Amino acid sequence: MTSPGELERTLRSQLRGEVDFGAAARALTTMDASNYRRVPAGVVAPRDAGDVAAALRICADAGFPVVPRGGGTSIAGQATGVGVVLDLTRHMNALVSVDPVARTAVVQPGLVLDRLRDAVRPYGLAFGPDPSTHARCTLGGMIGNNACGAHSVAWGTTADNVTELAVTAYGGSSYRLGTGWAGAPEGLRELVAGNLAVLRTGLAGGFSRRISGYGGLDALLPERGVGVARAFCGSEGTLGVVTEAVVRLVEAPRAPVLAVLGYADESAAADAAAGLLGAGPLTVEGMARDLVPGAAAAGPLPRGDAWLFVEMRDEGAARSLVRGADAAHSLLVTDPAGQRALWRIREDAAGTATRTPDGGMAWPGWEDCAVPPARLGAYLREFRALLAAHGLRGTPYGHFGEGCVHVRIDFDLVTPAGIARFRSFSGELADLVVSHGGSLSGEHGDGQARAELLPRMYGPEVIALFGAYKDVWDPAGGMNPGMLVRPARLDENLRFAALPPGGGELSHGVARCVGVAKCRTTEVGGPGVMCPSYRATGEELHSTRGRARLLHEMLAGEVVTDGWRSREVAEALDLCLSCKGCRSDCPVGVDMAAYKAEFLHHHWSGRIRPPAHYLLGGLPRLLRTVALLRAAAPLNAAARRLPPPGLTRDRPLPPLARTPFTRWWRSRAGESRPQGPGATAVTLWPDTFTEYLSPHTGRAAVRVLEAAGLEVTVPRGPVCCGLTYVSTGRLDRARTVLRRTLTRLEGAPDRPVVVLEPSCAAALRTDLPALLPDDPRAHRLAAAVRTFAEALEQYAPHWRPPRLDRPVAGQTHCHQHAVLGDAADRRLRERAGLTGELSGGCCGLAGNFGFEPGHHAVSVACAREQLLPSLDAARDAARDSGPAILADGFSCRTQIAQLSPYRAHHLAELLADGLPIEGPADSP
Repeated sequence: MTSPGELERTLRSQLRGEVDFGAAARALTTMDASNYRRVPAGVVAPRDAGDVAAALRICADAGFPVVPRGGGTSIAGQATGVGVVLDLTRHMNALVSVDPVARTAVVQPGLVLDRLRDAVRPYGLAFGPDPSTHARCTLGGMIGNNACGAHSVAWGTTADNVTELAVTAYGGSSYRLGTGWAGAPEGLRELVAGNLAVLRTGLAGGFSRRISGYGGLDALLPERGVGVARAFCGSEGTLGVVTEAVVRLVEAPRAPVLAVLGYADESAAADAAAGLLGAGPLTVEGMARDLVPGAAAAGPLPRGDAWLFVEMRDEGAARSLVRGADAAHSLLVTDPAGQRALWRIREDAAGTATRTPDGGMAWPGWEDCAVPPARLGAYLREFRALLAAHGLRGTPYGHFGEGCVHVRIDFDLVTPAGIARFRSFSGELADLVVSHGGSLSGEHGDGQARAELLPRMYGPEVIALFGAYKDVWDPAGGMNPGMLVRPARLDENLRFAALPPGGGELSHGVARCVGVAKCRTTEVGGPGVMCPSYRATGEELHSTRGRARLLHEMLAGEVVTDGWRSREVAEALDLCLSCKGCRSDCPVGVDMAAYKAEFLHHHWSGRIRPPAHYLLGGLPRLLRTVALLRAAAPLNAAARRLPPPGLTRDRPLPPLARTPFTRWWRSRAGESRPQGPGATAVTLWPDTFTEYLSPHTGRAAVRVLEAAGLEVTVPRGPVCCGLTYVSTGRLDRARTVLRRTLTRLEGAPDRPVVVLEPSCAAALRTDLPALLPDDPRAHRLAAAVRTFAEALEQYAPHWRPPRLDRPVAGQTHCHQHAVLGDAADRRLRERAGLTGELSGGCCGLAGNFGFEPGHHAVSVACAREQLLPSLDAARDAARDSGPAILADGFSCRTQIAQLSPYRAHHLAELLADGLPIEGPADSP
């Protein structure tokens, strides 16, 4: 038998694309977005259809199975395999052509759906199917799973929108499929002719969401037009590899209106959904209150405990629908931004549904059963009862207009008893779905999660026909074995089994990554941050999901075998900016910055670290020494000539201030603004950046806080949030520093602590109590932390900031976005007359990251994606003096200064500049 090494060498010699049988490549593809894990022999990224044919021929000769993979967002396990994984996203991702007159497009399988939608939007066209993963799912994956999405009520499934397919089978044979027998594999016509009765009866009575198995086989009937391409859709990579597709496009509505209908409960919404179909909606989506964040439920949604989102082509149609609906309350949303905000709640459900109200986790596995829409209400009531009978919880939502229900359930997939319950529940649920005339899969395919149960849905003749159909296409059985035909058991290959018991928070954290891959989006705009390194490189290795997968395999020890010393994990985490964007933007709250810190802590334990870990990780102590020696000026001069060893030579170091903030503070004793009786006292935290690099920011903050009537104090002696030690993985040192800080603060009275640097505020709120969980002082300090804007809003609510009345541009700090929130900042800017939105994304400097060797290109790419273009756009739009550039983070201000002609300011500086010049608080 051919060995993996021999196969790798043969593939390398005959393919133009990349061939990687290394540990990292294999680890990245062991899982998709399902509960399953299978370890491949290697990964191939073919350049073109010729490479695909060669790979399939070579693998067939060697006896290795093949699994085609797109975005890896499949939730039933069908994008995992034990042979060779074909990564079709790296090179075969082109939009070949668009014909706006014929309303068709020619696409390659690795093309992300949103790229197709962006390209055809100028023609007023769209691709009808639109799964919630549209920002990262691929056309090939959609064809493989016969994906649908919210608009299938109007435009159908992927199979309804495909006209031709170029397919390569295992062994290398190529076919061009369309309508009619031309181009079909040998034996297919004869198979259909010999099974007409089975096709007409065994697949009869279907409805739009009957996706399970090879459920589209009836498209091969003569009365159905012999739709060979249509029948191929939904085959989940078990028949061959799509190398090109011709897809239909639809006319996009010019001004759709979203009607949100409120109902007393989920069952009432489900019962009402089918009755709305006669109005010709584009979507009928349903969800209940237990899926919706509290703020959203209290804000833009109408009253009720369940809602239907019904999109109509225009306002008139929407108003007519609302008049005819039996909803208790309703809301019409015509504003595109308002519609996007509401749709974002629905699209994030695949991740938010993984968390139960008490913080537990729920998992896929029964993600998309479907029943005829008229049966949906009754089905949901029985489904809820079945959950309760098994002691399980889940939050249904989904495409109510087509009877398709998504749900994630809090299965115990670790213990034998929990797995046994998962198995018994699965069988009973399959029977329940079938009793309502439904389909085990309504849009995502069966994969390993449900294929074993297909005999409960289809009779033995249909199951036998499925096997014969598979054998016509793939007689050697090399295409994605274990799926659909002769399937693996639904409780085999569970991904949790590979993790060691009692793995701690890191183990729980990486298991939490269910692979929905929101971190792989490249969409620009909005407040989001995640994942800046992936957006810069486009490599799965540098996505949050990719890093979680590598950590998972490190803990499992099968593919990544050297544990905490793993070179593969270290390489993947090297370009993680620790921006914390995933903490908020990831629907399941994966916190890669925390996992990176823990990995670096273990990885370098007992070893000499890189110089940057000592220089930048120990920055607070180093700068304190410089200040004590009053050596800022000579050090600045030396740094201008030659950067310190171990740091990049691609960017200059920011200059140190001659007078630290606390030295200035002590020099102004007795000069503080007199406050009236009862004035709130706040402690201004002298973070390292404000203290030694930007003391003018601290002086400005003092001026504003005192102008607002607050009494400002500053801690005696040096204090530190430990951020630089955490970000370089020196966790023991961070704990020592934090304990020392807490001891220094013990004599100070309890009062709000105002922190100007967002990264330091975030560290005090989250890292401090996480590192010292048993120290009550840590929790008290974390609870006392306020941002600059929060302090003014909470403790000086009646103060009126100076009216600056000018546009503003800049960036919300990553850590503020992820941990602190910026609602108070927005309100303060509005009160001060600062108009305009700050950009999302990441500045790319990210504390020590941008100064470390090998990071400069990614650092600059991050800044050039959103931050720098937003500054230029704001300048071009301004008519007079130009916008004020706002960036509360020192790293953000430094990046702007080094990569642009602009100078950014902290919000405290902008407000201080607007205060009257006179007064005792104006002393420098």
